[in-house]
Amino acid sequence: MSDYAPLRRRFPRPADIVPFLRLKSHRGMPRADRRVADAHSIDDLRSLAKRRTPTGPFHYVDGGADQEVSLRRIREAFDAVEFAPRVLRDVHEIDTSTTILGARSELPFGFGPTGGTRMMHAAGEIAVARVAERAGIPYALSTVGTTSIAGLASAAGGARRWFQMYPLGDRDRSVRMLDEARRHGYDTLVVTVDGPVVGNKLRDLRTGMSYPPQLTLRTFLDASYRVEWWMNLLTTEPYRFTYEEDDAPRSQLATVSGFLDNSVTFDDLAWIRETWDGPIMLKGIQTIDDALRAADAGVESIVLSNHGGRQLDRSRTPLNILQPVATRVGHQVEVVLDSGIRTGADIVAAIALGARFTLVGRAYLYGLMAGGEAGVARSVAILRSEIERTMALLGATRIDELTPDMVGLLPSRLS
Repeated sequence: MSDYAPLRRRFPRPADIVPFLRLKSHRGMPRADRRVADAHSIDDLRSLAKRRTPTGPFHYVDGGADQEVSLRRIREAFDAVEFAPRVLRDVHEIDTSTTILGARSELPFGFGPTGGTRMMHAAGEIAVARVAERAGIPYALSTVGTTSIAGLASAAGGARRWFQMYPLGDRDRSVRMLDEARRHGYDTLVVTVDGPVVGNKLRDLRTGMSYPPQLTLRTFLDASYRVEWWMNLLTTEPYRFTYEEDDAPRSQLATVSGFLDNSVTFDDLAWIRETWDGPIMLKGIQTIDDALRAADAGVESIVLSNHGGRQLDRSRTPLNILQPVATRVGHQVEVVLDSGIRTGADIVAAIALGARFTLVGRAYLYGLMAGGEAGVARSVAILRSEIERTMALLGATRIDELTPDMVGLLPSRLS
């Protein structure tokens, strides 16, 4: 026989049940905002994007090169971060602002350049730039973007705009693009240097991904339940790639691989400097030696990046070389980290380990695919919240309070 007193029971009254019946309501929110409102992480946006986007464009964003070893390693490196929080600090106000290349950014990240963005969602680069404008962060338009240099400037005139350039075999065309970008208020040139040839993206080959998307029997069946994506694509202005010129036949400009200049060396930075009078950022640095050469060449910034695992598989993981690179060249150039960022904690860790700034790509593209401009805005809200919460839990109230002693890197299985 038990010595414990039994629970005293009674029939529940309606007033007792009502508090449990209060349902969350998104009434009054625009449809796109409602769609992404319940996404609480970038991974949630990814899941939504996968449901709403045809297989080819989704895997173009989601995938990497060859066996995707680099893609797995960049995430594993962030997963290996260990924080050392400071307690009993006054963290009631968190300031996430910083400066990059002489101008303020309200958050310690910007939107990196991505190719073919209107294939992910018809709103494309303009939606991304409009969100960047409201968030007070920079956005880099890609040479292989799907919006013109002038069109983006007209649609998001208040955004801080950077222009990303691949070294092209046609130098005259490069010069014309740089002249146009300068005329339309782009203040920084991002030169991507890790793409002398295009990486071998097996997912694209297997899904039949093409530029532009082709309506074959396979893609028709794949898109049959993603009607909104096709309707958006077919009922909006046909896109042209950013590098295309109005008088050039489209058949000559279908892909990037045919006109990249893979003979470019550090010596070619001289003519780029002569053509562009603003800050230059080299994107794709993966060794300390190249970081030193870039600093000696007089660029203002370098981006430690392996192209998100999309170029050379098994390439160096940027986070793993961040601290030694920042120690060696951080006094000469502003060191930026890119590749694999999925959370605000990733960004905080990178800043603490010596990065001046970070760039995100897939994180906002998942939002774009999930809900257009509203989805991009949701990705910013998620990252901002995670940055603020991580800083508060670390005992830091400003970006410059994030220091290397707050972060450790546990041994990685794949390192």
